[in-house]
Amino acid sequence: MNKIAVLIPCYNESKTIEKVVSDFKRVLPDATVYVYDNNSTDGTDEIAKCAGAVVCYEYQQGKGNVIRRMFSEIDAKCYLMVDGDDTYPAEAAVEMVDKILNKRVDMVVGDRLSSTYFEENKRPFHNFGNSLVRKSINTIFDCDIKDIMTGYRAFSYRFVKTFPVLSQGFEIETEMSIHAVDKNMFVDNVIIDYRDRPEGSESKLNTYSDGFKVLRTIFRLFMTYRPGQFFGIIAFILALLSVGFFIPVFSEYRQTGIVDKFPTLIVCGFVMIAAIQSFFSGLLLKTIYQKNRQDFEMDLYRVTQEEKSTRE
Repeated sequence: MNKIAVLIPCYNESKTIEKVVSDFKRVLPDATVYVYDNNSTDGTDEIAKCAGAVVCYEYQQGKGNVIRRMFSEIDAKCYLMVDGDDTYPAEAAVEMVDKILNKRVDMVVGDRLSSTYFEENKRPFHNFGNSLVRKSINTIFDCDIKDIMTGYRAFSYRFVKTFPVLSQGFEIETEMSIHAVDKNMFVDNVIIDYRDRPEGSESKLNTYSDGFKVLRTIFRLFMTYRPGQFFGIIAFILALLSVGFFIPVFSEYRQTGIVDKFPTLIVCGFVMIAAIQSFFSGLLLKTIYQKNRQDFEMDLYRVTQEEKSTRE
């Protein structure tokens, strides 16, 4: 088992990968630097090899697919994940790794948004999207993660080996953050100085399509991890609509003793039944979710014991 594994997912980063690998080998001399090439066509893999990285390949396109491969193939006491675009300072890695190895933190978030991100990033919709996602997740899941979509993170062994990677693309960072909060993992933040990509290096993130995927992921994970709240909100809205349309019908009936709007009355009944079904669906799924949490704690215990045995 490696003590520290630096994980760099890459797709066409030939202009920056040599510097990134060299910087992290200098700052973390005890670490093994892995570059996972994701179908690059510009020679990224060869440049990384020459710089001293261990180069592996993931042929299924997408950052989430790369991270799934990394996490399943590599064993380490501490994992440091960073993008290959040279936007994150290697110097911050020392503090991030220390929190994992010595302070038993499960996930350390490299916080760009509290420092230079909004000044360095020249894409205004990216700035808006990051703020929107951070606010949404912190509100829905009652947490205080400073940067949800940063690609600079450190992880413990037990986080990596219990994290089910479901996303295929850039929404993977959102999934990591929600998983950590939901499973009561120890999360900490380290403020980093973000710098924009050097000239000639292009972002692979599509502001609109990938932004939509991130929002869809938040919606999906809210339904999965908070089923009581999710279906409770739906039940409340449906019940409100049913009562709202029923009141005029009932008022007319009390005044005249006649129900003229039978279609409205029937629809109100069906909508109220849907509200009741949604409410009890939320209760049922919440019970299943609690059982899954219990099973996860047992898996966490097993992984922790596994890590101890490999250290010995």
